[in-house]
Amino acid sequence: MQMSTDWINALFGGALIGVAVSLMLLWNGRVTGISGIINGVLTPAKGDTLWRIQFLAGLFFGGLVLQQLNPQTIYNSLVQSQLSIVIAGLLVGFGTILGSGCTSGHGVCGISRLSPRSLAATIAFMFSGILTVFLLRKFGAI
Repeated sequence: MQMSTDWINALFGGALIGVAVSLMLLWNGRVTGISGIINGVLTPAKGDTLWRIQFLAGLFFGGLVLQQLNPQTIYNSLVQSQLSIVIAGLLVGFGTILGSGCTSGHGVCGISRLSPRSLAATIAFMFSGILTVFLLRKFGAI
């Protein structure tokens, strides 16, 4: 019987995320909130856009490299229509505006800075996600 090593991957990934957001805060004085980074690209300010584009390019190309090196790591077994994916993306975008940030900004960076607002936002994100999946499964949408 082979023992699962998924927890090792999760631990390693979590540590990498923690180090990355800590370095971003130390070196740039910036919170690594993806929605804020994207918003800064969409509404550019002089001298504040290049690093955002580079950061997003790193996320994109890093994913491509990982997919080439280890294809089963990035595998999506869910079968959803293009329309449902677009609607989900728009809802997530609206949620980040409504919540003044995303899960990376609030959940990773905000909670680590002991922000009460980020703790409340992360609880709301998690509760909403759990409730949505529960309801969609109950009514047969997934």
